[in-house]
Amino acid sequence: MATVGGIRESQGSQNSLDIDSLARFAVEDHNKKQNALLEFQKVLNTKEQVVAGTMYYITIEVKDGDKKKIYEAKVWVKSWMDFKEVKEFKLVGDASA
Repeated sequence: MATVGGIRESQGSQNSLDIDSLARFAVEDHNKKQNALLEFQKVLNTKEQVVAGTMYYITIEVKDGDKKKIYEAKVWVKSWMDFKEVKEFKLVGDASA
């Protein structure tokens, strides 16, 4: 049984396009705020938590120049309000080649 408000693995690929869209949004938001040029590559993992809306924890592979890096993004979504906000975007490390 899931814990109310607990973080859980996202369910399969039924929302993979939505998750990719959120991941791209997080990368674009980071690029604007940090004047960076990260390029979205792929989503590695996603977890979600029901809050006032849904908090998505997305592990993203990006390209930074000629290096691949892993970032974790925390994106808050309230779909009924057409609201989304990047709450956190942090470097985890380099991606293995």
